[in-house]
Order: sequence, then structure tokens, then C-alpha cells
Amino acid sequence: MEIINLFTAGGIVMWPLLAFSLLGVALIIERIIFWVRINNRQNKVVREVLQLYRLDNVVGALDQLHKNADLPIARIFLAALELEEPTPEEFRLALESEAQAEIPLLKRSQNIFETIIGLAPLLGLLGTVLGLINSFASLNIGDVGGSKTTGVTAGISEALVSTASGLVVAIFTLLFANTFRGLYQRQIAWIQEYGGQLELLYRRRYERGDKSYLPNKESGTG
Repeated sequence: MEIINLFTAGGIVMWPLLAFSLLGVALIIERIIFWVRINNRQNKVVREVLQLYRLDNVVGALDQLHKNADLPIARIFLAALELEEPTPEEFRLALESEAQAEIPLLKRSQNIFETIIGLAPLLGLLGTVLGLINSFASLNIGDVGGSKTTGVTAGISEALVSTASGLVVAIFTLLFANTFRGLYQRQIAWIQEYGGQLELLYRRRYERGDKSYLPNKESGTG
């Protein structure tokens, strides 16, 4: 009941703040599920793929990647490994191009988080201004201490509640947004590290003319 009273006391700006809160929570849950799914599987899968590739087991590596094609790093590796006899430069470009294509997925909702973080305090400030306007509109110098002071109290309450609500929404969203940004940066570092390892393995085999690591029609379907 106290929450309802606070929401009522906050005035009209509480409605957009509520919408921001619900949107932020929904996006936070989606991002948490996304990052937990990736972090629980990705490193293990990549290490297995690199080990299979070192042993010239390209079919096994491709099969493992296809089984985990929902992971960004798996799609990046597949983009390069499924090329037909690429040069090392083409192989590197395929890795980099697919990595760039995965960035929007990794950064999904980041712009929305930044919008909420920026607008929530401003909405709280707007609520403060509206509350103070209501306070001054209700203020009657000749009725100080009388019944009209109730309107002044309500206006000040609206100003304080809206300001606090805007800050709470912004701080809560900022906490998770920074966490997701850190996960994104770590993911980019891992992509660069693992992609570099795969590129190095490919370049070594290419330079010595070893064709056993190249996917062919049969292994591609196997």
C-alpha cells in the first residue's frame, strides 16, 4: 500500500518512470539470460574446437561448431572455416567481418539503457519542478498555518518523490548497463584472442602447403 501511495504522491512523471522501469527490467533479464548462456558454454566449446583443429580434425571441429552455432564465436569461426581454400588474408578478413556482424547482438539494448539512464533523472527533475509549481500555486500568504498549507505539503512531497524515483531508476539501470558493458568488452577480447589463435594455426598450415585441414564437400556435409 505504501508503494501505491508513493506512486500517487510522485505525480504524473511517475507513469513514464514506471514504463522505463518495466522496460529496463525486461531488457536486463534478457541480457542476463544471454550472457549466462554464453559464459557457461563458450570457452569450453572454443578450446575443444581449437584442439581438434590442431590435430587436423577439421570435420570434428566443424561438427562441434555447427552444434553450437547459437554462440557468437562459433558463427565467427564457421564464417572462416567454411571458405573454400582461402588465403590467410581472406581467412583473417572472414573472421573480422563476422566479428563485426556479431557486435550488434553483443551490444543489444545498450542504447536503450543509456536512454533510460539519461532521461530518468530528467523526468525526476521535471517532477520536482511541477511539484514546486503546485506548492507555490497552493501557497497563500494570508492563510499561513491554515488549510491551504496542505497543498504546499503535497507539492513538496511530489517534488521529493519524483526526484528520488528518477534517481533510483537511473542508478538501477546504470548498475546493470555497466555490468553488461564489461561483459561485452571481455567478449570482444576473447574473440580477438581465440580468433588470433585460429588464424595462426591456419597460416602455419597454409604456408607449409598442408591441405588436409581444408574443408571439402564431403567433410562439409559430414
